[in-house]
Amino acid sequence: MAKPTNYDASAIQVLEGLEPVRKRPGMYIGSTDQKGLQHLVTEIIDNSVDEALAGAASHIWVILHKDGSVSVQDDGRGIPVDMHPKAKVSALQVTLTTLHAGGKFDEKAYKVSGGLHGVGASVVNALSDHLRVEVRRDSKIYFQEHKRGVPEGKVATTDKPESPNLSKTGTYVHFHPDPTMFTSVEFDPQTIENSIRNRAYLIAGVHFYFTNEISDITKQYYFEGGIKSLVAHTNRDKKVLHDPIYIKKTADHTDVEVAVQYNDSFSEMVTSFVNVVETVDGGTHVTGFRIALTRAINDYAKKIGAFKNGEESLTGDDVREGLTAVIYVKIPTQAIQFESQTKAKLNNPEVQGYVNAVVKEGLDTYFEENPADARRILEKVMLAARARLAARAAKDAVLRKGALEGMTLPGKLADCQSRIASECELYLVEGQSAGGSAKNGRDRKFQAILPLRGKVLNTERAQLDRVIAFEELKILTIAVGMGIGDTINPEKLRYHRIIIMTDADVDGSHIACLLMTFFYRHLPYIVQNGHLYLAMPPLYKIDIAKQSFWAYSDEERDAILKAHPDSKFTIQRYKGLGEMNATELWDTTMNPENRTLKKVEISDAAHADHVFSTLMGDDVPPRKKFITTHARSANLDI
Repeated sequence: MAKPTNYDASAIQVLEGLEPVRKRPGMYIGSTDQKGLQHLVTEIIDNSVDEALAGAASHIWVILHKDGSVSVQDDGRGIPVDMHPKAKVSALQVTLTTLHAGGKFDEKAYKVSGGLHGVGASVVNALSDHLRVEVRRDSKIYFQEHKRGVPEGKVATTDKPESPNLSKTGTYVHFHPDPTMFTSVEFDPQTIENSIRNRAYLIAGVHFYFTNEISDITKQYYFEGGIKSLVAHTNRDKKVLHDPIYIKKTADHTDVEVAVQYNDSFSEMVTSFVNVVETVDGGTHVTGFRIALTRAINDYAKKIGAFKNGEESLTGDDVREGLTAVIYVKIPTQAIQFESQTKAKLNNPEVQGYVNAVVKEGLDTYFEENPADARRILEKVMLAARARLAARAAKDAVLRKGALEGMTLPGKLADCQSRIASECELYLVEGQSAGGSAKNGRDRKFQAILPLRGKVLNTERAQLDRVIAFEELKILTIAVGMGIGDTINPEKLRYHRIIIMTDADVDGSHIACLLMTFFYRHLPYIVQNGHLYLAMPPLYKIDIAKQSFWAYSDEERDAILKAHPDSKFTIQRYKGLGEMNATELWDTTMNPENRTLKKVEISDAAHADHVFSTLMGDDVPPRKKFITTHARSANLDI
């Protein structure tokens, strides 16, 4: 072991200005992957949204530029530009270069805001290789350029602004993320659009515009129906049982808004927001809502004598089946307690009580005034309860036969040597021949192989007993190790990377879709925590002279051939993984040094739920519409 160096005052680093952000970006934006990259856009948009919440802005423009940069403009008051009394520089420069500097630490400028710590704009600045800000106010246009958080000059005025002349006052921010800070700097237009659309639902009367210069498309969002419209939009392709239930009330300076609507599906879709920021990990407001929902429905069932023959009370799982809800709370900026800077989870304990009381009172009143709707909801959740009990009985019967618990690992599983889950990965392989190549080509230390026979059960609308009874899914559940249904224990997950590896054809894509449906509906923990991946096998092997090249797309194939125009070549088009020998499969698809994996992420749960319900559900018309809409963009393998 090396001898430790002297540990004295010189070893203590003091990070000044925005250095901490560039040193530890994950502390401020959660990660440096695609999720963290998208967070930069959200921070700037929410600064403009805060102006709208304050009643100072009514239009917000967002542009994804061809060079991969993003600009956000509003018609709000404009960031102050006068001299800051303590910093002795323009307040605009302070906002962009100083952590924890902003107008949201008291309620003078913003009573309610999405920002909390005053680090949003400065963090985006620190993680951008170039940022330009323009402010329109006092009949002048002020600007400042920054590179990696460092001003290129003082705040000055200009008569040739970069921003279009869309308003007399407001703020314009144009930034390009620093490639050295992120694994990728390519923004996902759909994620930006979803974020904008959600905010348009939450703030009635504000116009949002999103322009994607890459695809040359501009969309406008403006909703007056608020979260009721958002619930209806989420349920647009489902059979609903009633009109949205809308509840709104203020409790101790906290505004609580909730919209609820049941559909005939088996899944739950609850979206929550705090001051227009989506809390993807929920929090105390979601807990309060769920408690109130369960109590209100149970109380109504008892009141009308719905429980018969010794039936038990309804559980939280029962009342959430087929539920679509939006929970939106607005909390004074000073009082908000988020779990982290990324604002994924609300921690305010008092909010649970506020939401619980408001929702319980609102549902009690609604059920009294709308008995027909109340009975339809009650019939739905009581059917869910009976199905749960029947499924549990069937599942217990299967378990008594040793289907899951107490069984050894399935014989067809070629397990890895390591028992450290974070090191291990499980390949789900289509067919025995591909499974044989994968078993022979893998690194046995950390790679396990599970061949699956044929197409698995479509689990979109399947009860748990049917899932467990299906042999291939039973084997898969045992191999994964964390249980299923109410027996799930994430600590028993045996692999932190579960990789779906199927043929690059229509059947392979269908099998991958069926497997993703299974994980999304029955083992969502694996998807939500980034443990599910898709392998990307090559489409072509190109032999030129004595060299072999692999192409993963038609474009790559053409580029390889163009680079060797005068050479003789042969091309092999792989129709299945079984056509590759063990060495080829390892070199192209399984070797961590060379392979490409796509992580399956749910950046927009509502959109994912819509796609799964459309493609894998029972109703043909929505699926037909989806297919005809996207047919031109499909990559057909004929």
